[in-house]
Amino acid sequence: MRGGDVVGADPAPVRTAVYYLERMDAAAADQGGDERVVGADRVLKVLKHLGEYPDGVGVEELARAVESPKSTVHRALGALRRAGLAEQDTGGRYRVGVELLRIAFDYHARRPEHIAVQPLLEDLAARFGETTHLGVLEGRSIVYLAKVDPAVGAVRLSSSVGGRNPAHLTGIGKCLLAFGLETRSRLQEWIGDRPLERRTPNSVVSVAGLARELEITRRRGFGTDDQESEAGVNCIAFPVWMQEGAMPSGAVSVSGIAYRTALPTLIEAAPEIEETIERHGWGRRRSTQRAKGARR
Repeated sequence: MRGGDVVGADPAPVRTAVYYLERMDAAAADQGGDERVVGADRVLKVLKHLGEYPDGVGVEELARAVESPKSTVHRALGALRRAGLAEQDTGGRYRVGVELLRIAFDYHARRPEHIAVQPLLEDLAARFGETTHLGVLEGRSIVYLAKVDPAVGAVRLSSSVGGRNPAHLTGIGKCLLAFGLETRSRLQEWIGDRPLERRTPNSVVSVAGLARELEITRRRGFGTDDQESEAGVNCIAFPVWMQEGAMPSGAVSVSGIAYRTALPTLIEAAPEIEETIERHGWGRRRSTQRAKGARR
């Protein structure tokens, strides 16, 4: 079931792999800044589209998808194959290679926030019997870096690590946008000329409506999703500080099946959730204390 802070049809392992490779490539570009990055961008574009075809895809179809000449796509696939990031079957169709998944999951497993936040997510999942996530903001989307399902429950969410959702439709997204878009003009700039996606009748897709949502989020200290991404699923999300700074590192959410854990129930539990985050050391108060301790 898709909804709240969740992702539906994306191939989870591939999305995770591409997300982390993009982060590493961006870091390399910042350090290098030479013209070779242009070629790397083309190869990454082919790789991202390749992830949309778990059963494989031919060069001609892939070239149409990325809007590039077949020769360019063929060279990109050759580079990916040499690196083990793509493979070709006996029928000539290409798919993502196993080496890509190994690199991505190994990198993800070593990331400090993924390891550090796990006990908090487990604690919240056990307390509410619902799915918990750690997410970060990237452009107009949120990306899930960690997820914990409840030990029991017949209905679970299909969210996946590395998956994405529109930021304006999620509790995590609103939580993080509220810190960065404090004025109507900045919000309008962030939205730009592209309309906000609507998924349910509850989706907030106007500048005025989203501005109100972000103001409420700033005032309360947490964001909510009232079945805005998927009917039947809601969530509550709180910012977390995993390092010193005015801006949160990400946000943690509790996503509930509406008939099982209604949004008013989650809102009523907000003080408890916030205290749990502080107890685990990822709230703003504990982050400030850690920073002061480190400077002594």
